[in-house]
Amino acid sequence: MKPSPWRFPAEWEEQEAVWISWPLNPATWPGRLRHLQARFGELAALISRHVPVRINAAGAAHASIRKCLHHARVDPAGVELFDHPTNDVWCRDHGPIFVNARDGSGLTVTDWTYNAWGGKFPPWDLDDAVPARVAESLALPRETSRLVLEGGGIEGNGAGLLLTTEAVLLNPNRNPGWTREEIENELRRLLGVERVFWLARGIEGDDTDGHVDDFCRFHAPDKVLLAVESHPEDPNHAILEENRERLRDLRVEVRDLPMPDRLEVAGGDWRLDRLPASYANFLITNGAVIVPVFGQPVNDDRALGILRECFPGRVIEGIDARDFVYEGGAVHCLTQQQPVSGHPKETGS
Repeated sequence: MKPSPWRFPAEWEEQEAVWISWPLNPATWPGRLRHLQARFGELAALISRHVPVRINAAGAAHASIRKCLHHARVDPAGVELFDHPTNDVWCRDHGPIFVNARDGSGLTVTDWTYNAWGGKFPPWDLDDAVPARVAESLALPRETSRLVLEGGGIEGNGAGLLLTTEAVLLNPNRNPGWTREEIENELRRLLGVERVFWLARGIEGDDTDGHVDDFCRFHAPDKVLLAVESHPEDPNHAILEENRERLRDLRVEVRDLPMPDRLEVAGGDWRLDRLPASYANFLITNGAVIVPVFGQPVNDDRALGILRECFPGRVIEGIDARDFVYEGGAVHCLTQQQPVSGHPKETGS
């Protein structure tokens, strides 16, 4: 297999923008859409203090979105709206995955197949079209793949190593007929990685079948943060310890990131018995790390403290993610970074 002309940058490298997809579907957020839009305004305000925010949303909604952003005191100069209709908000998974040309010639949009986590939440046609719309709007080249892949299902260190999970990419609801070797070759082709390392599965309550960004994240090329569950009776304890055992073969430094206490929806009538709350679902951006917190002061402060130690050159910003995780995700799930074109430099540490 010939070397790939592209490289998948690490998240801590310099970024031009962060993309989000605005909530507009009342069926996705029954009785809560207006509240969620206000929370997205808060998220956009927080991110835009560090990097410009670009928003996917149908053009007809742009005026109301601008009002919401104004209410959240977002500087208009820090936000750009694009007429990119969507079905849902999970930009990490349906948005473009950007790669940089190794020769320094610029960015390319990689456009993978998207099927709403194995066909769980139709329709997804608008979401699947987002990478092509972004490439067109930014006048960037686009490379397509038949492989079903979501951005939350991969974690890269910028130096040729990629983490993923068997529970997602080897799942028949994603890629029936694809062998492990074929999947690895496709990831190497478009992302320019040298090694794909397979973890087992993800945390309970995760609709995605087990995205890696909910439990294992690089904070340096040879260092990972691994979510840990201290209570042996909790199902996540065995899940996360299995992944820890696998990481021994990778020979990276592993730092524990404790899980929050179990989160459930009051009344027990929601589709999720347990919400997939995790401090690992953070976004690294220029000069900052945006971290989900869950109204648990002791646990939240401990997680924020660990992340301050891991990212000493960045501001650590917490945002209450309980409203987001109610529907199955948090900060990283809602965002997708766009690296600067060419050879991005590291920002912070």
